[in-house]
Parts: sequence; structure tokens; C-alpha cells
Amino acid sequence: MKKYECNVCGYIYDPQIGDPDSGIEPGTAFEDIPEDWVCPECKVGKEDFSEIIE
Repeated sequence: MKKYECNVCGYIYDPQIGDPDSGIEPGTAFEDIPEDWVCPECKVGKEDFSEIIE
């Protein structure tokens, strides 16, 4: 699964970890996160994340 990085603060969304504090279960792909989800560090929206190319 692809990881995504916040363009503002550098937070990495790792789908294997999810975002349990926001109700996002481990194993949830970034594309499947609700559109109103925000970065847990700086509170920007999904549109401010970029896919990490490894």
C-alpha cells in the first residue's frame, strides 16, 4: 500500500498503521479515508498530501 506525506508538516500516513486516533483502522488505503479527514499533526485536508514514490 502506498504511503502519503503531508506537504505542510511532513506527517506520513502509513496505511499499515492507519490513524486510530481519528477512527481510521490499520489497513485503510489513503484513497479510502473519508474526504473530511485532516492531518492529525497540522489539520490540513487530504488535498495537501502527496504520494511517496519509493
